[in-house]
Amino acid sequence: MNNGTDMIYGLNDKPPAPQAFVAGLQHLMAIFIGIITPPLIIGGALGLTPELKAYIISMALFVSGVATFIQIRKFGPVGSGLLSIQGTSFTFLSLSIGIGLSVKAAGGTPEQALGTIFGVALICSPVEMIFSRFIPALKKIITPLVSGIVVTLIGLSLIRVGITDIGGGQWLLDNKPEFFASSQNLILAGIVLVSIILFNRSTNRWFRMGAIVFGLIIGYIVAAFMGVVHFDKIGSLGIFAAPIPFRFGFHISWGHVIPMALLYLITTVESIGDLTATSMVSGEPIEGDLYIKRISGGVFGDGVNSAIAAVFNSFPNTTFSQNNGVIQMTGVASRTVGYWISGLLVVFGIFPIIGGVFSIIPNSVLGGATIIMFGTVAAAGIKIIASNVIDRRGMLIIAISLGLGLGVSFRPEILSQMPSIVKQIFGSAITTGGLTAIFLNIVLPRSLKKQKVSENNPLEDLT
Repeated sequence: MNNGTDMIYGLNDKPPAPQAFVAGLQHLMAIFIGIITPPLIIGGALGLTPELKAYIISMALFVSGVATFIQIRKFGPVGSGLLSIQGTSFTFLSLSIGIGLSVKAAGGTPEQALGTIFGVALICSPVEMIFSRFIPALKKIITPLVSGIVVTLIGLSLIRVGITDIGGGQWLLDNKPEFFASSQNLILAGIVLVSIILFNRSTNRWFRMGAIVFGLIIGYIVAAFMGVVHFDKIGSLGIFAAPIPFRFGFHISWGHVIPMALLYLITTVESIGDLTATSMVSGEPIEGDLYIKRISGGVFGDGVNSAIAAVFNSFPNTTFSQNNGVIQMTGVASRTVGYWISGLLVVFGIFPIIGGVFSIIPNSVLGGATIIMFGTVAAAGIKIIASNVIDRRGMLIIAISLGLGLGVSFRPEILSQMPSIVKQIFGSAITTGGLTAIFLNIVLPRSLKKQKVSENNPLEDLT
C-alpha cells in the first residue's frame, strides 16, 4: 500500500480482488456512456438499423477493453503503463458522420459507409504513432505549464457535459426542453452528489474507494422506484456479439484523409494533457525522463489502439480524462484495477445484455457523479500549472490560452464564417487553448531571470 501520498493504492500496488473490482466498477460507471455515445450518435445520423447500431456499440466496448489493457500493460514502446483508460473519441464524431453521409449520398450502403469511416481511420492512425516518437525532443515545448492548461481546459469543457446530464441530458434539452432541469432530475442528481460526498469523506477505506459506485447505485435504485429506468429498452438486445475483423469491408475516401490526419494530431495534444493528469493524480512524476517515456508510450498506444479499433469495426480511441477524477476521488491508481476494467469492458462488448444494464442509467443520475469528476480534472490541471513558479510570461500564456479556448466553447459562432476544416480543428476549447499554449510557449521570449509572483497580489507581476 502506498503511504507516501493521499493514495490508498499506488500505481504498482496490488489491491485484493474485491477492492479492485469495486474500484474498476466505478471507472466503468464513469466511462460507459462516453464509450457508447459516439456510435449511438453516428448510427443515428447514418440511419443504421437497430442491429447494426447495436453491433458497433458492442464493438466500441470490446475495443475499449483491449485498448485499455494495451495502454496499461505496456508492450515495449506501446502504452503508458499508467492507469489510463481508453475509449471512443468524440473528436472524430463530426468527420465520421461527414464521411458516412458522403458515401450514402453517392449511393453507398450503410455497411459501405461504415467500412469507409474505418478505412480512413486506419490509414491515418500512424500519424499519432509517428508524432509520439518526437515527444522527447519536444519536452521544452510541452512543459507542465502547457500540459496544465490543456488539462484544465479538458475539465472545464467536460463540466458542460456534467451539468447537462444533471438537467436530464442533451437529448432532453434538444427535443423536450420543457422537461429539462425538472425537479425530478435535480433531485436525483442531488441524491447522487450528496451520497458521493458523504462516502468520500468517510474514514472507511471501502466507502471512499466505492464512493462513486455507491452513489450511482443509490441514484439508480431511487430512479427505478420513480419509474424513470426503462428496462424494456434492453429486452431486444442479442446474447452474443462476435468481433469480426473488417466486417464492413475496407474502403477509402481520399478527400477525407487530410482532415482525419489533422484530427489525430489534435488528439495527440489532448492525450498528452490526459496522460499528464493521470500521472499527477496517481502520485507519479510530471517531469523528467520517466514522464516523457510514459507520455510517448501513451500517445503511441493511442495510435495503435485506434488502428485496432478500425480493424474491429469501431471508431478511433483515445485516453479518457474523466477517469482521472475517479482516481483522485477514490485514491486508487493501481494497474491491477485497470486489468479488471479492461476485462469487464470486453465482457460487456461480447455480451451486449450486460452493458445494456449500464446504458439505461438516467442521465441525471450520471450527472450527479460526473460533475464532481470533471471538476476534479480541472482542479488537477490547476495543480499542474501551480507546480512551477508562474512569472509574467506564464501568466500571459495562461490568460490568452484559457481566454481563447473557453471563448470558442462559450461562443462557437465566432467560427461561423470560417471554412469547415477550420471549424473542425478549432471548434474545441481543448484544441484552441492547447494549440495557443504551445504556440505562445514557443514564440514568447523567456525571462532571463525567473520572477516570483507576489503572494499578496498574483496579478502584480503583469504590471
